[in-house]
Amino acid sequence: MPHFEPQNAAPRPAASRQAARTGPGGAPAALRVIPVAGGPVLDAQTRVRLGRQLRAMYDPVIDEVLDPRLAELLLQLDADRADGAAR
Repeated sequence: MPHFEPQNAAPRPAASRQAARTGPGGAPAALRVIPVAGGPVLDAQTRVRLGRQLRAMYDPVIDEVLDPRLAELLLQLDADRADGAAR
């Protein structure tokens, strides 16, 4: 599998980002949907960027301590599944 090096775009000023998200009078702008034959396609750079953003969002969640009741339930499910496979 080829390895792609991510490239970072120059950051845009906050005012221009905000203007791009709002319509006249500061109201949220409507999203434009442009149909694409064959569906949307993400290039390698976009996939890498999305992967990093998702990882940054979910790493803290994954690192949280599991509730003991949920851990007990998962252990019970594993035990039940092992009992079912042994039959």
